[in-house]
Amino acid sequence: MAKLSNDELIGAFKEMSLIELSEFVKQFEDVFDVTAAAPVAAAAAGPAAGAEAPAEEEKDEFDVVLESAGSAKIAVIKEVRGLTSLGLKEAKALVDEAPKAVLEAVKKDDAEAAKIKLEEAGATVSVK
Repeated sequence: MAKLSNDELIGAFKEMSLIELSEFVKQFEDVFDVTAAAPVAAAAAGPAAGAEAPAEEEKDEFDVVLESAGSAKIAVIKEVRGLTSLGLKEAKALVDEAPKAVLEAVKKDDAEAAKIKLEEAGATVSVK
């Protein structure tokens, strides 16, 4: 088997859908017994003794969750495809599996715009 360069691997990943890439990451984690999650040990330590606790931070990343497609399922699928890089099959699967996150960790403005577009297509959407 020929060894692939980093650039060739990146090129292959660019051609994959998000669902295919997610499945690859899960398989990679299983085969090599690793996790792709970022370490959070430093965040769990908390503030040092005597330090003031920071005021409650304003949330800057939001998830757009499709609660239901409503009666206009085809229009919602089209809108999901427009908001994501999903193919038709993947977008249909996402809509069929509602409630499901359409966009994750996006800015508030992007989340609100996506919510409006999906609601105009007939979907029930929440931003978390």
